[in-house]
Amino acid sequence: VGVRRKAFTVGDVEPQVIPLVWGWLLVVVDEDDKADGVPDRHGDVGEGRDGHLEAPASHHSTPATGQDKPFPIIQDDPPGCDLQDMENLIDLEMDGFPSSSRARNGRYQRSTSDWGYVGDLVEDDDKIGLYSYKVQSTITSRLANTMIQAKMVNNARRPQTIMFDVQVPKGAFIDNFTMDINGITFTSHIREKSEARKMYSQAKAKGKAAGIVRSSALDMENFQTEVHVPPGMRIQFQLHYHEMIRRKLSSYEHIISVKPGRLAKHLEVDVRIIEPQGLRYVHVPNSLGDHFDGITTISKGEKKAHVSFKPTMDQQRKCPKCSSTAVDGNFVVQYDVNRENTGGELEIFNGYFIHFFAPENLDPLPKNILFVIDVSGSMWGLKMKQTIEAMKAILSELRAADQFSLIDFNHNVRCWRDNLVSATPAQVEDAKKYIQTIHPNGGTNINEALLRATFILNEAKSLGMLDPNSVSMIVLVSDGDPTVGELKLTTIQKNVKQSIKDEFSLFCLGIGFDVDYDFLQRIATDNRGMAQRIFGNQETSLQMK
Repeated sequence: VGVRRKAFTVGDVEPQVIPLVWGWLLVVVDEDDKADGVPDRHGDVGEGRDGHLEAPASHHSTPATGQDKPFPIIQDDPPGCDLQDMENLIDLEMDGFPSSSRARNGRYQRSTSDWGYVGDLVEDDDKIGLYSYKVQSTITSRLANTMIQAKMVNNARRPQTIMFDVQVPKGAFIDNFTMDINGITFTSHIREKSEARKMYSQAKAKGKAAGIVRSSALDMENFQTEVHVPPGMRIQFQLHYHEMIRRKLSSYEHIISVKPGRLAKHLEVDVRIIEPQGLRYVHVPNSLGDHFDGITTISKGEKKAHVSFKPTMDQQRKCPKCSSTAVDGNFVVQYDVNRENTGGELEIFNGYFIHFFAPENLDPLPKNILFVIDVSGSMWGLKMKQTIEAMKAILSELRAADQFSLIDFNHNVRCWRDNLVSATPAQVEDAKKYIQTIHPNGGTNINEALLRATFILNEAKSLGMLDPNSVSMIVLVSDGDPTVGELKLTTIQKNVKQSIKDEFSLFCLGIGFDVDYDFLQRIATDNRGMAQRIFGNQETSLQMK
């Protein structure tokens, strides 16, 4: 489950510069709501049975159940901001955000967050102060529940745009996002991707400010929103997401992006780990740099651990008199659990189970790999350069017991070798030279290329040319956009599925920013594989790790 298939709308409140996460994060400015905003309109928030506004499920609940949690309406106007001030805030043009998040009789929903004393903030030239930046994460049985909160204030004498920009790990599920502006809380809702696309098209057709943004990162995805804030107003952003912690190189690694962008009066990263199997070790590498050496504290018990990173404002400075922050990177927590049973660990929660299995000292299985490389005209330039670099990195990792071959295709399909060959140093080097001679041109016949690859593997198996203990797979390298032959994506997906017959796996590498990654992901998952994107703004070899 992930936000790739979800989208957000923030009540009827939608900042003009669209917050973005992986898939489709939709934000719309509803011009129709900017008139006087006093009638009983609740938009996406809705009114509960007992006169409460209904907000999304809290971050402690199961994501996206569709069952909202109510919260009370405070029958007072926000302090220091009368109704006319609020109308001015709501009535901002493109930079503002009209809201339907209000109760009956024009009253507003008030938050109960306590900022305390906001003096002594270090401000840049823009006069925006960061009161606090907090990250709280709880890991239970490898499932991390993380909250990122930023409290900021506009101390300038003019309205300004305040940005909330955080990075969230790929594969994480964002289940709640709220903005609190001078005591008024605006909530978010999760929308299916198809619905978000429809809402986006409708909003654009009506001339509303709207947008959908895609991801452009490798390990992290940007979540970004901008809000136009009048002078003297405070704003709090709060984001919640869930993430399954993966085991890599013999340890579980929890990565938290900590990039406040400026000095914070209060900055804290708090991580709590609860593992029923027991903790072998907990380690926090100095990933933020030597500047913060000795600040992190770790307390570890048999099954629980607590990690705290809480630098003072002076410790955050790049230099003793600097007004810029040195906190800019990833905070990493590594740990592993005890394993006494060779069969792994089985845990059951609320009728669901998960089986953790991490065998050690197992040799890699021999592999039979057919690389299917898109060399059509759309792969010209940077895409082809990345494809060559990716293939060189993969070919270098082949072992002597592996077999492989290459298929390159545009509107035609060509084979480097008629059959699979052993991954000897000479064959690997010859394959690398062949790839470098490719010049992209023509159309893209993905269907024919994949059917040819499945035919070669099926024939090799029927002739007894494959080691019974080996695993077979196809690796497709493409931008995922067919232009020749079969063009219907669902038909291509069906043809490949019928040809593979669950005998081997299909993996996809999506090249470039304009790749049809959804299609590559569907066809890979449908055939016991997975897909990965290769971005143009990052080193290809590092993305292949």
